[in-house]
Amino acid sequence: MRSTRPIFRIRIGHTERAIFSSSSSSETCLGTPNLEKTFFKSQNSEEILVKRLCRESKHEEAIIRLCERYRLTEAILLLDRTERLSPLVYSNLLQLCLQQKSLKGTKRVHTHIKESGFLPGVSIFNRIIDIYCKCGNLVDARIMFDEMHEEDLCSWNTMISGYAKAGRLKDARNLFDAMPERDNFSWTAIISGHVRHGLPYDALQLCRTMLKDYNVKCNKFTVCSALAASAATQCLNTGKEIHGHIVRAGIDSDSVVWSALSDMYGKCGSLDEARRIFDKTSDRDAVTWTAMIDQYFKHGRREEGFLLFSELLKSGKRPNEFTFAGILNVCAHHNTECLGRQVHGYMARIGFNDSSFAASALIHMYCKCGNIEVADRVFKWIPNPDLASWTSLINGYAQNGQPEEALNLFETLLESGTKPDHITFVGVLSACTHSGLVDKGLAYFNSIKEKHGLAYTVDHYACVVDLLSRSGRFSEAEDIIKKMPMKPDKFLWASLLAGCRIHGNLDLAKKAAKALFKIEPENAATYITLSNIYAAAGEWGEVAEVRKMMDVNGVVKKPGRSWTEIKRKVYTFLMGDTSHPRSMEIHRFLEELGKKMKEEGYVPKTDYVLHDVEEEQKEQNLSYHSEKLAIAFAILATPPGTQVKVFKNLRTCVDCHTAIKYISKLVSRKIIVRDSSRFHCFEGGRCSCNDYW
Repeated sequence: MRSTRPIFRIRIGHTERAIFSSSSSSETCLGTPNLEKTFFKSQNSEEILVKRLCRESKHEEAIIRLCERYRLTEAILLLDRTERLSPLVYSNLLQLCLQQKSLKGTKRVHTHIKESGFLPGVSIFNRIIDIYCKCGNLVDARIMFDEMHEEDLCSWNTMISGYAKAGRLKDARNLFDAMPERDNFSWTAIISGHVRHGLPYDALQLCRTMLKDYNVKCNKFTVCSALAASAATQCLNTGKEIHGHIVRAGIDSDSVVWSALSDMYGKCGSLDEARRIFDKTSDRDAVTWTAMIDQYFKHGRREEGFLLFSELLKSGKRPNEFTFAGILNVCAHHNTECLGRQVHGYMARIGFNDSSFAASALIHMYCKCGNIEVADRVFKWIPNPDLASWTSLINGYAQNGQPEEALNLFETLLESGTKPDHITFVGVLSACTHSGLVDKGLAYFNSIKEKHGLAYTVDHYACVVDLLSRSGRFSEAEDIIKKMPMKPDKFLWASLLAGCRIHGNLDLAKKAAKALFKIEPENAATYITLSNIYAAAGEWGEVAEVRKMMDVNGVVKKPGRSWTEIKRKVYTFLMGDTSHPRSMEIHRFLEELGKKMKEEGYVPKTDYVLHDVEEEQKEQNLSYHSEKLAIAFAILATPPGTQVKVFKNLRTCVDCHTAIKYISKLVSRKIIVRDSSRFHCFEGGRCSCNDYW
């Protein structure tokens, strides 16, 4: 008994049928005497009609019928039964080839045209060129273009647009310069091509030429491309010139143009003008709203961005996933979980695509705000999480002091068949770093290339250097730095310097600091870390030299700042801060805690206090660090047993880390501290990092 195998499936109306051929050498194909028996077995009325047309040799009618039913494969195969077709039939075939992006079908029709001796008109030539361009076959498109006896404007525009979209801008420009005449489409194609492929200055020069030398009356597509070039180069004056041209050309009533204008002004830093344009736009869709909201956030005008988002919700317009993702990312960046929860609630009420990247942004927001439990619930709620969702949660576990969960989730990701990318491995290596799993981390590092076929990035090298230097394996770290194919970046050197601080490796610290001074001499963190290393070693002369370097280079240490959110209000503290209305109460509370902590065995770690002063003064300096003030206030301002969450803009110091462990035990509170590096969850006198940070 002969087996059969499917060749393809065809759809007739709402019915899908499988077409089979024999696996033996006697299998039939369209173009043989058995065509009708092979392809038209059912009694469907349409198939019966096509079958009858084939028997009567009315192949043109049969092809048209098949094209009307989107059955391109069968229509193409019928070409073997005809010598020449009418322009109408060729046009129908090419139209279907274009709809289905069928390069193979187009080539077969093109070949049939040449073999039949048929001389097509310009429109058929143009259609073939268009299909070749859209299918990425620019070589055959150009051959076809050059073979044409007579080109029209559409021929030139199609070929130029194909080159421009593919990034072959030199070929596009050569054709553009050779054009006998140009229209709006010509200018739009060449300008947008330069914008799309990273040459906005060339696009602007073309725009100036268009406006001044050719006096072209632009349409909305041309000016939108020109405005995009102005935005990309932040050329506000040119953007204003285009704005004037828009008004003179009378196309300033189009909402797409207004949206492009608002975007241009926003990206050029003229936010008030962007908002004025935005307010004048009559038909604002979700994209327009989102673009304006994002501009506020990008320029640091966060409150105005949130207010505009509130206006969007009140307007009745439905935000899209880009709107939600943008808002949630801002909430993540500023650790405003309260607002993020409100956005989450709104998303749940209106319903949103649970597989969109807005869901990933939701997981990311909760992770960055230290609420890994809710992040996990959101992840489990997504039926088919994408790689971004997996990666967000893996990174969240790593940053929130749960490295085992991060690594377990990564193994689950692999079992699911999802292929990790380089960002996923940054989270995996970070989890190993924060838990001291050096050998396991090295195994994951080696698997990036050997098992998963990914190229190493500088981030991977920075992670593995961090992993090794934190554990004191400096010779291996240096060996990796020497062998890495790319130049070490600031993050890698900073990781090495942090490891040197932990283990007091002065010689290597100097090397790392020297490299960092060359890369970013303005970064105060390098000076402070190096000063801490010298201070811990008691080399106060070197500490003074580092401080002198800071003064000479005009580097100012960023003040430590901590904040906590109580009843939807954010309270911020600086070191030694006395500006809070409850300042005296906070300081007294810390003094009482300090006495109880010492009774429990706490010893202030004064090694890293920069000034060479008396021990008592050092202890005094440590007592009122910003995170201690914020924690004390949060304890006083909330009922007993309430979880305390504090954020800090810098890395928390060793003494504060030790002190908070004691505080969590004394007050029976769970205290979460998010510094510039990671989350620390203190409970019962222990920290989630197990003192490995």
